[in-house]
This record gives sequence, C-alpha cells and structure tokens, in this order.
Amino acid sequence: MSSGFYAAFSGWLARSEALDTAASNLANAGTQGFRAEREYFRSALMGPGASGDQLDSTVNNFGVLGGSQLDLDQGALTTTGNPLDVAIEGQGFFAIQTKNGVRYTRDGSFHRSSTGLLITASGEPVLDPKGRPIRVPAGDVTIGADGVISVDGAVSGTIAVFSFPSAASLAPEGANFFSPVAGVKPKLSTAATLHQGALEGSNQNVIQGTLDLILAQRQAEMMQKALVLFDSDLNKTACEQLPKV
Repeated sequence: MSSGFYAAFSGWLARSEALDTAASNLANAGTQGFRAEREYFRSALMGPGASGDQLDSTVNNFGVLGGSQLDLDQGALTTTGNPLDVAIEGQGFFAIQTKNGVRYTRDGSFHRSSTGLLITASGEPVLDPKGRPIRVPAGDVTIGADGVISVDGAVSGTIAVFSFPSAASLAPEGANFFSPVAGVKPKLSTAATLHQGALEGSNQNVIQGTLDLILAQRQAEMMQKALVLFDSDLNKTACEQLPKV
C-alpha cells in the first residue's frame, strides 16, 4: 500500500486532535482561570527512531504532532469588588480539596460557607500552606498580597499558592482544575502576588482562538480529501492489477 496513504491518514489524525484542542480553548475563553492548551510538534529527525540505522523508519513516523501542553501565560485581571474573590498575578495555583483529592486552580471566586469555611463556587474547601481548610469568621475581610487573611484586624488564616516546575507537570481536569502528574510535588510559590476583589480570566484570546479553530478545521479537511484521493487511486490500481494476477 502507498506510504502516501499512511502519511495522509497520520496528518488527518494530527489535525483532528488539534481541532479538538482549538475547540476546547475557544469554548472556555470566558472561563475564570482557564489555561489554554497549545499543540507542539516533534522533529522527525529527532524522533524515537533517530538513533537507529534506518533513517526511513524515523521519517515514516508521519505523526509529527507531539501533543499539547498547558499555556501558563497570565490572564487578564478583572475587579469584582467581592472581598472573597482573589486573583493570582504570576505563576501559581490555589490548592482545593476535592472528592478526588487535592486539585489546583487559578479560579479564585471563593465564598464563605455556612460553617465558616472558605470554599469554591462548587463548595470545595480552599487549603492553607499546610493543606488544611481555611476558616473565615464573620466580619470585615482583608486578604493581603501574600495570601494572609485578616478579619476585623485579626489574622485567621493564609491562602496557599503553589507552583510547579513546568507546564508539563500538570494535567487538566475539567475546565479549570489541574492535577500534578505522577511524581511531581508542588512547592509554595514565592513569586505570586494575590489581588483581593479581583478574578483572573482565561488566557485564551477569542479572536486568536477563532482563527486557530478555522485553520485546524481547514487543514483537517485537506487531509481528509487527500485520504479520499489515495483511496480512489488504490481502488483503481486494485481493479486494474488484480485481474492480471
């Protein structure tokens, strides 16, 4: 079978994956704390077969899309006036206790529960640097740039901000939650600044996201047409040659 068929199929598969990523990014352009995923490509000459004797075995690994990874660029900060809303400026994530374990997010739309805990919009406790839920008594709440919470002038807790070695250290879960990959342990961030009464938006630009989606869609369509052409050529060859066998 022609290697061109496999090349076209691999290209179609790669662009289909890129299309899914672009669609997800655009759909979450309005999600608080969302981190877009960006596709990246591997080099054929530096691929898994590069050290082998047969160059063809490397070049014929047609799937050059290496995958996608999180874009950790800063999103825009928007003032809300809610004293329990907190935005992170710089690298770092809030730690949240979920039913699946500790997860990390940039979404700082927090609330005070009926029992006095600082929780997310879905009711999950926000954690302090020691991994404990934070209690916020009733009163005038002030949150410092270092995460220290004061109520009527008395310190009641600290919102923890954790950092990770790189974007590859995190795996997305849902729209704006992330979990560390196996073996990666987060560290307390020393470079992040917290802003009370503000929220961070998505780092996905709507216009660029729309262009990315259109481009990926057109490229996927091109690869699909190439597959049809190769398939037609194979059928023609089979019809002409098989009767002669």
